[in-house]
Amino acid sequence: MSLTYISQQIVVYSGIIFLILGIFGNTMNAYVFSSVTAYRQVPSTFYFLVQSIFESIFLIINLLPRVIAFSYGYDFTSVSPQWCKLRQAILTISGSVSITVICLCAVDQYLVTSSNAAFRHMSRIKVSYRILLAVIIFWCLHSIPFYLYFDISPITRTCGSLNAALTIYLPIYFVLMFWVFPMLITSVFGRLTYRNIRQTIALADQRADRQLIKMTFSELIRTLVCCTPLATFHIYNTITSGIAKDQDRILKEYLAYTIISSIATFQYVSSFFIFLFSSSRFRRRVKGSLYFKQQTNSIVPTI
Repeated sequence: MSLTYISQQIVVYSGIIFLILGIFGNTMNAYVFSSVTAYRQVPSTFYFLVQSIFESIFLIINLLPRVIAFSYGYDFTSVSPQWCKLRQAILTISGSVSITVICLCAVDQYLVTSSNAAFRHMSRIKVSYRILLAVIIFWCLHSIPFYLYFDISPITRTCGSLNAALTIYLPIYFVLMFWVFPMLITSVFGRLTYRNIRQTIALADQRADRQLIKMTFSELIRTLVCCTPLATFHIYNTITSGIAKDQDRILKEYLAYTIISSIATFQYVSSFFIFLFSSSRFRRRVKGSLYFKQQTNSIVPTI
């Protein structure tokens, strides 16, 4: 059994499992956060809703073509230059927006728990709408070089960056955006939020606030755990890029990259299950959505 075959099987089976679990989980997140009135008025849960939508987009655009390519041997990105460009741009936007709104949740929790009334006033749903619009516009503009310079290589016939500067920028962007940035946000605003809670004698609806804090920082820690191996691989790949590698080493590195990238993809799948684990209120909402009470559906005969 070759290393290439093992890598292909990992891509296919992990892709199918992650796609099913991710779409189900993110759909449940979107339904709960959009249907419960208390959640719709809170900036953090609004960010969770947006995160679920963009994570679903990322999973569909990323995993579905890969599963088809490795299962049936038809890779759309190697046939259509426009799809090669558009796919990479969408993945960049959806992945970046997803991680940004998670970090915004951490900032919002700091604002909500602050003893400063001016800071608490900044945590409003209307402000969140404006911030989200600015975030989406920024990452759309950021993705323009990806659309312009990604294309099908005339040598390898695979989709990739044909611009040297963008090729150098890609690992830097991933390490900073998906590793360094969440690490800084977690350490800085986690500490500040904890200090606010310790200094505040009584928070309004304290139990709910604490549950949102657990949900937010569980998401950030999940991101760090999932992305650290891939960030490390990018650093290793950059350091060893000038070294001549034999075929055996290339295949081993490809297998390692396949496993590590599957771990990184898990962050787009696990939000729903992390929310279930970290929030009893969220579990009750999910149970209320999945299991309808018998008296609600019962028909009472009139006499």
